[in-house]
Amino acid sequence: MGGIAMRCGFVVDTQRCTGCHTCSIACRMENNLPEGVWWTRVVTVGGERMDTPAGTFPNAAMSYYTLSCQHCANPACAAACPTGAAYRDEAAGTVRQDARACTGCGACLDACPYPGVRTLVEEEPRYSLPFAVGDACAPVHRGGTVEKCTMCAHRLERGLEPACVGACPARARFFGDFDDPASPVSRLAAERPSRLLSPEKGTEPSILYLA
Repeated sequence: MGGIAMRCGFVVDTQRCTGCHTCSIACRMENNLPEGVWWTRVVTVGGERMDTPAGTFPNAAMSYYTLSCQHCANPACAAACPTGAAYRDEAAGTVRQDARACTGCGACLDACPYPGVRTLVEEEPRYSLPFAVGDACAPVHRGGTVEKCTMCAHRLERGLEPACVGACPARARFFGDFDDPASPVSRLAAERPSRLLSPEKGTEPSILYLA
């Protein structure tokens, strides 16, 4: 990261997203996530459940977007956390979670306006395989703590993109520094109509969804 303050974030092209869940799986593999823990999820717009269309025939339609920690500039989770475990990394412009300081009290879960982006790992983590997968520098998982997307902080420190970006077969995910006008996310934000999730909450999220 070079010690230079950034405002890292994602742009998600909802016209390209096919709901294939590759980003979610890449995230799980890269970060060796325990069973039942997802840091990135695919949401089907309008349908009653996953992969069901909105509307009725012949006007039914199906579209998707991905949901994860929004890495807000004004994170409600950090303001609510009594131990400082949830905090904003000003150098990268991301929101982090320190498992060593987390007591699993759930204050961040209650404060976050984006349901489902955090997971309380109540028991000791269980894994599908008897060996770790993913990056050796990925965070350690602890029972009794809250987890969420780190924007692959261990990769950012080495100048790499988050795993979900390169894995997307539809090229629907983009990563960059919103403070850099030449970055892919800044260019897309300037060129295409976009929206934020729940902007009325005042959290200033760092994920833009292209219309």
